Amino acid sequence: MPASATKSLRVAVLADSDTRWKWGALTAQRLTPAAAEVRLDGYLLRGRATPTARQLTEVGVRAASLNEVTGIEFLRAMTEESYDVLVLALVGGGVQAMLHGLRAAWGPGRRPVVVTGYVGVVYEKLTDGLLLRHGADLVLANSRHDADRFRAVYEGVGADASSVTEVALPFLGGTPYTGEHDPYTVVFAVQPSVPDNRRDRLYLLDRAVAHARRHPEREVLLKLRSRPGEHTTHIEELPYQKLAQGRDLPANFRLVYGHMGEVLDRTDLLVTVSSTAALEALHRRIPTAVLTDLGVREVLGNHHFTGSGCLASWDQLDAGHLPVPDEEWVARQGVAADGTYATAFDTARERIAKLLDRPGGLPPLNPYYTPETAPGYLPGILARHHLGPDGVPLPGAPAADKAPGPVRQIVRKAARGAYRHGVQRVAPVIRRMGEL
Repeated sequence: MPASATKSLRVAVLADSDTRWKWGALTAQRLTPAAAEVRLDGYLLRGRATPTARQLTEVGVRAASLNEVTGIEFLRAMTEESYDVLVLALVGGGVQAMLHGLRAAWGPGRRPVVVTGYVGVVYEKLTDGLLLRHGADLVLANSRHDADRFRAVYEGVGADASSVTEVALPFLGGTPYTGEHDPYTVVFAVQPSVPDNRRDRLYLLDRAVAHARRHPEREVLLKLRSRPGEHTTHIEELPYQKLAQGRDLPANFRLVYGHMGEVLDRTDLLVTVSSTAALEALHRRIPTAVLTDLGVREVLGNHHFTGSGCLASWDQLDAGHLPVPDEEWVARQGVAADGTYATAFDTARERIAKLLDRPGGLPPLNPYYTPETAPGYLPGILARHHLGPDGVPLPGAPAADKAPGPVRQIVRKAARGAYRHGVQRVAPVIRRMGEL
């Protein structure tokens, strides 16, 4: 392996939510050789979903530094700090904006290897999301299935597909399932935005509670993503903990928070609509059910599991059914339940090492979208991050030459709290009034 694979490495991760911080930070760990001395610096893009201290702690990755920044502040930091690898763990538009901003900020000369990808299952906006990520040195695909689809999209529009690199989800792991626990434990892993309406969420809550009543010998856990007031990648207008308030819940039914891996340590049956937790469970060979109660639909994301053998309804689970996963489907989805997970990131590590050893450094970033290829689309994406069509900060963009003072920090915190209150409390009330 090239000498650069074992030297000290500086890695930066820019993330815009707790889920993407988890993916970005763990990906950074997987991409660096075990023998290397690695310094990880974290940057949190300021916005509605900026993670809280509790959410960051739950991920379990310790960064040497962690700073909350605007896009402009981040671009400035990238001209002042020297890194070997940069992981952009952002929504597609954020990735595209940073790629153009970095291209303009770095100019010619040495620069880090830029890596991006997806947090989990890619079941919507495939082409849009991929083209917004094009231009990074590595676009990570979490499975063979995704790698094939990613290359087909890039080649189909005439874009360079060489950046697509097959890996696996970075947060897989844990002890393989060996048999039933005492008590037998069913975990319903909920999602912040699927389903997206009160009726369907109440239905799923009621079915989980009914399963607990039907099986008093079992423990049924409702695994929650975030505490009240916290936001994840997707807006959660109707938190399950709020829906459960005041309801008569059986003693064997509980709401739980915490690290998904630790919850899976005691799980005998994982139930979800379409959460990435299903892939974590399948990796450990824990029986896994993807619910069909609300239909198998693209808007729910459970269509991704067609052919998996995991589709089932609460009626079937109540009657004792245990889904059996299709091994070929599991293998193509990067679950690596066959023991190949240890080598899943080898190709990516080798590509990064070669790029770092490239004589004369790396060429400028080269996104597919430019003012010439997408003149009616790209400027709007860049403007949302206060960048012009050339990637240079717009006049009047938030100052990046000084850290926010205590008053600005208090105002930002208050504004974020007001936004979350509006999303979780005011908006649902207005929506219900509109339905009267």
